[in-house]
Formats: sequence, structure tokens, C-alpha cells
Amino acid sequence: MTEFENALAKFLADRNNAESQSGFYNLFLNTNFFLPTVGEQAGEGDKAGKAYAVPLVVEAEEVAYLMLFDSEERLRNWAQEEVDFIEAPGHVLAANSVPQLQWALNVGSEPSKLFQPEEIAWLKEVVAHCEANGRQEEK
Repeated sequence: MTEFENALAKFLADRNNAESQSGFYNLFLNTNFFLPTVGEQAGEGDKAGKAYAVPLVVEAEEVAYLMLFDSEERLRNWAQEEVDFIEAPGHVLAANSVPQLQWALNVGSEPSKLFQPEEIAWLKEVVAHCEANGRQEEK
């Protein structure tokens, strides 16, 4: 098991343990994730003419999920075929997440996790706070 898998398993076993929470969320924000994509779209405005990948969003029970995998192997096992993907660290996902989008981590394998909206909002606040502190230290 990887360090991230161990942290996720500990977190899932005892969500109320501050140490397992801290360890998991810290690793989450600093881990690169693989996100399946559905193709590319042309940019608008400042990015006109530049193509960018569009992450796959899966809808289940009227909830939209951004699919995240902690390894390329897990992504391919889930997709059951070769699939295009992008790679992004957890802190970038948190900083750019929108409220109506939830996250599904490692669907189809163990350990897996669905992130709740308030959890994603909290991670977004943590990243914003860290970025603000980093900018203040640069001055």
C-alpha cells in the first residue's frame, strides 16, 4: 500500500481521529490525481484558440461527481480501457472546485471515498488560507 492509501484507510476507519484526518487531508492536498477526460474544448477570452482538457463528470442520483484516481492503474481498471486523462494535485482541485460538483475518489477499488460538499468547501478554504499566507510571506 502507498502512503496515501494507508492514510485514506486510517481516515475511513476512524473519521473522528484528528491525527488520521490531518494526515489524510495533508496527503490529499499534496498528491497528484488522475482525472479521466472527455476531450478538449477551445478556450475563450485570454485563452482563445488554445485547447484544454475537459474532465469527465459522472452523474449519479442527481449528483455530479468529478472522478479522481490516485493511480493511473486504478483509472484504467475503472474505465476498463485506455482513457485520456489529466493529472492534477489535490490543492489545485480544491482551489478550483465549484459548489455543485462533488468528488468520487478511486471508484471501483478499495479504499474509495466520496467527498461531501462541506468537506470540499473546507479544503478550498484551507488552500485559500495557505495561498494568502504564502503571499504575505513573500512581501
